[in-house]
Amino acid sequence: MSRAVILTALPVEYLAVRAHLQALQEEVHAQGTVYERGIFRAPGQEWEVGIVEIGAGNVGAALEAERAIAHFKPDVILFVGVAGGIKDVVIGDVVVSTKIYGYESGKAEQRFKPRPEIGLSAYNLEQRARAEARKEDWLERLAVVPEMRPRVLVGPIAAGEKVVASTQSEVFQFLCENYGDAIGERTEFCVRV
Repeated sequence: MSRAVILTALPVEYLAVRAHLQALQEEVHAQGTVYERGIFRAPGQEWEVGIVEIGAGNVGAALEAERAIAHFKPDVILFVGVAGGIKDVVIGDVVVSTKIYGYESGKAEQRFKPRPEIGLSAYNLEQRARAEARKEDWLERLAVVPEMRPRVLVGPIAAGEKVVASTQSEVFQFLCENYGDAIGERTEFCVRV
């Protein structure tokens, strides 16, 4: 059976993932992290999934990701949660990253000069996301399909410690000027195995 770990930052994100799992059992890591392990079933496949709510912050996310990888030895690890849209994204859309710009890395002179760290998503995950984006059967998992049907968008995202709450903010403008191909913004660390 394939194995996945899903990290979330917020309780609402955790509960949304948890709702799709069966046969849940709690597990406590020796360092104190509380996981739940369950089964995700889809036609023709079954996944063992470990889930954990890790809270906000990139450093904590990185530590918890490493711990979860060592504990579960997953085939894939995902960060699932709410993100801000930079372009072409509306509420309810699903964004899958092809690469992640760590936009806060750079050199502060009179003007900030970005030197982004870039993380690439695994090729097979990107291809799976593109294939699933062409289908609509995933919408059947929603309790209610909204009038404006959600889409799956596959592309770059920008990740940092800041919550960008306004399109008028300096950070939002900075992202648009320097990361024009990014479709989403996430304030958490994104990882792959």
